[in-house]
Amino acid sequence: MHDIQDIRSHPDEVRQALARRGSEPPIDALLALDADRRALLAQVEQLKAERNRVSKDISQMKDAGDREVRIREMRAIGQHIEVLDAGVKEKEDALTEVMRGLPNLPDADVPEGADESHNVVVQTSGEPKAFDFEPRPHWDLGPALGILDFERGVRVTGSRFYVLSGAGARLQRALIAWMLDLHIRQGYLEKYTPFLVRQETLFAAGQLPKFRDNLYHDAEEDLWMVPTAEVPLTGLHMDEILDGGTLPRRYTAYTPCFRREKMSAGRDVRGIKRGHQFDKVEMYVFCAPQDSQAELERLRAHAEQTCAELGFAYRVKQLCTGDLGFSARKTYDVEVWAPGCNEWLEVSSVSNCGAFQARRANARYRPEMGSKPQYVHTLNGSGLGLPRTLIAVLENYQQADGSVVVPPVLRPWMGGIDRITPEGA
Repeated sequence: MHDIQDIRSHPDEVRQALARRGSEPPIDALLALDADRRALLAQVEQLKAERNRVSKDISQMKDAGDREVRIREMRAIGQHIEVLDAGVKEKEDALTEVMRGLPNLPDADVPEGADESHNVVVQTSGEPKAFDFEPRPHWDLGPALGILDFERGVRVTGSRFYVLSGAGARLQRALIAWMLDLHIRQGYLEKYTPFLVRQETLFAAGQLPKFRDNLYHDAEEDLWMVPTAEVPLTGLHMDEILDGGTLPRRYTAYTPCFRREKMSAGRDVRGIKRGHQFDKVEMYVFCAPQDSQAELERLRAHAEQTCAELGFAYRVKQLCTGDLGFSARKTYDVEVWAPGCNEWLEVSSVSNCGAFQARRANARYRPEMGSKPQYVHTLNGSGLGLPRTLIAVLENYQQADGSVVVPPVLRPWMGGIDRITPEGA
């Protein structure tokens, strides 16, 4: 959410910044609504002042007839105020609706571009693993090992669902536990949050109203299933004023994620790369505005460390203006190489949202005792997203005999299992 005062003071800058995203922001219409609202408010204030003067006059009048005339005058003023108040609310509602639809402004150093094809690779690490056999994709490898069952997932729920079994389920659990423990060592406080949230929480995170059609909603209880742990973590400090001395606050959380997004048939959705339900470990930061750029680089480094400790070849892309998420002002994607799929898979998206989410959540901090509260900055990053991390493990650690070696860092969570075989799955 933007500050209307900023738009009012710098309309051309805001218009140009949003145009970099490839949109045509209705800044003129927004400013017209704002001007109408302010004009009505000025009239209301004038009438209230007049009503106060009339009320004071009435209290000093001795003639009953004169008092009655002034009382009728005061009532008429009150009725006029009610009409104007309704007009103010109408303008405010229309203004809010427009403001809610405006995405965040991209940082000046975000590369120009219309879509993901214009994203810029800013770092690579490691070389894709060389095999002396043809590496198999996970959609062949997993079923052959007996750890990935598409048929039963469809039978239980429907398309884009699957079942992990035996060592596959244990490997997924090991990844989650290891990543949470890694982030705790990196300085994050673990949170276990609700998987159902209120509409206000989704609005705060920037998911509503724009992404309503991609969300699962329990209409009877008016609760929504989380599309990412970013949502409940954003909501942790809604309507709070934090002590500046406690910042930054760095959190990590595991949640399942639920998304209704439409998926067409084809290579992009084969296997478990995309689904309506998936697991993810999230990193999240509340910080002072002057620290948010440094915190973004810190989040990125921690996402990279997660990939490196798993032994993946990875690369980092900076997203261009046309590919930025709704709430983000700057984003890095971290991708790992999947040799069976023969492609790079995004396992982490790390974003600085500035004050955009904080303003929607009314999350503020007081820099020092007695100072005026300011909006915090919020940042988020996957650390990492599953099941693409699981895909990368299976495809990078597969052997010629069809088995999969368990990465060393995960073995303590696998009960000492160091290799997944069809017999041991």
